[in-house]
Amino acid sequence: MTLPAPLSGVVPPVCTPLTPDGEVDVPSLLRLVDHLVAGGVHGLFLLGSTSEAAYLTDLQRRLVVEAVVGHVGGQLPVLAGAIDMTTPRVLDNVREVTTAGALAVVVTAPFYTRTHPAEIGRHYRRVAAVCPVPVLAYDIPVSVHTKLPAELVLELAADGVLAGLKDSSGDLGGFREVVTGVRGRPDLGGFSVLTGSEVVVDAALALGADGAVPGLANVDPHGYVRLDRLFRAGDRDAARGEQERLCALFRMVGVGDPARMGRNSSAIGAFKAALHLRGVIDCPLTAEPQIPLSAEEVERVGKFLAAAGLL
Repeated sequence: MTLPAPLSGVVPPVCTPLTPDGEVDVPSLLRLVDHLVAGGVHGLFLLGSTSEAAYLTDLQRRLVVEAVVGHVGGQLPVLAGAIDMTTPRVLDNVREVTTAGALAVVVTAPFYTRTHPAEIGRHYRRVAAVCPVPVLAYDIPVSVHTKLPAELVLELAADGVLAGLKDSSGDLGGFREVVTGVRGRPDLGGFSVLTGSEVVVDAALALGADGAVPGLANVDPHGYVRLDRLFRAGDRDAARGEQERLCALFRMVGVGDPARMGRNSSAIGAFKAALHLRGVIDCPLTAEPQIPLSAEEVERVGKFLAAAGLL
């Protein structure tokens, strides 16, 4: 299998189920993959933010990719994050995930210190020069402290460095600039533009996005696939209605008490609690040092699922 150009549809950033002692729970991971495949998704993105990649060891990261690639057997394209602080460390990750079978890698700008656009450009060019598979940029300024400039993304796309963009910046104006720039260039017709937002997928598609990488699709893949299908069929009113249902479900990410945990603990904890309540994974544990949801918070997740017709 090769990566579609452009990649389109719903490509969930797959959660990484853990055992009670913090190891990768491979049987639960494969059940989750089966759940997503049954939901009709169009690809799988491993080792992103929703996958808790930043909290996993190098061995755990490789195990995730090997297990999923071996399980799906070419049914769907599998992308993997090669996300780390510096170019040399990203190159190490690229080698590991591509050896494990990933069809494309997803790479952020370098982080820890703020980087200049010229440094970001050098980073992506160095990665693409040695990477045996397509490279997609991952724009997530909340985590890497740097917003990818639209003009840089388009320059790297035109030079064949980048094959696509996953935009989790929340900047619809910047996203539109990339989409418009790509659509105005016939030679960039294979460049994939994907939104990482759960709550504006219909708006992103209306702007010309190729697809979405929503973390909530772990919980409700059928809903996002239905939204994508309705929009492409031209039924925008029905697509908007489905988006609004998913927006209501997405409010589960706020169940965690902000006085004792961060938003990431709450959001990933809610996704995993929902998957546990739905019988997909065995344990809702999040990786250290994230704080687990309380029993009362898990109960609130269950109410969101019930309201959405998922429990």
